[in-house]
Amino acid sequence: MPTARPSYIVGVGGSAGALNAYKALLGALTVDTGMAFVIISHLNPEAHSQLAMILSWCATMPTVVAESGMQICANHVYVIPTNADLEIADYTLEVISPRSRRNAQIDLFFASLAAAMGKYAIGIVFSGYAHDGTVGVQCIKESGGTTFAQDSSAEVDSMPTSAQASGYVDFVLAPEKIAEALMQIASRVAGSK
Repeated sequence: MPTARPSYIVGVGGSAGALNAYKALLGALTVDTGMAFVIISHLNPEAHSQLAMILSWCATMPTVVAESGMQICANHVYVIPTNADLEIADYTLEVISPRSRRNAQIDLFFASLAAAMGKYAIGIVFSGYAHDGTVGVQCIKESGGTTFAQDSSAEVDSMPTSAQASGYVDFVLAPEKIAEALMQIASRVAGSK
């Protein structure tokens, strides 16, 4: 059922060096997790991003650029557009353009994800400079959700290390291992229905 609501919404944040992590994560997931995935990447606001197209080549699920009013469906991947912030409410995406400030999109999305989904929010912080995502994982944890950070496989470790140092990260794993953990969560949900 392509229009089914997801069991969980997974926010995936990354910046410099995160492309390989996104590809590894999406390529290792099965098509039927029942989850939805939202990729929040730091993009040059002037660039014409090809990220959604690149990820669609390795993802097992339909992958599209997020648009305002778009309903989030299970087993789909949504990618933030350039020069925009992205928020979620009631399984619906809202694109706010231009972005409010540089390199804060992950925290902003994770905070709205935590508010919208509570314990059904999952946040992942991948490779990148600085500390975007750190406040976001705190929001998700405080709302009862689950958080991940990339391990030493991160090409640029500032963002995942900052998230880990906050004390609000549940699991520190390589992207492929994060995919395995997500599929275990999905199978537990399916088994409980």
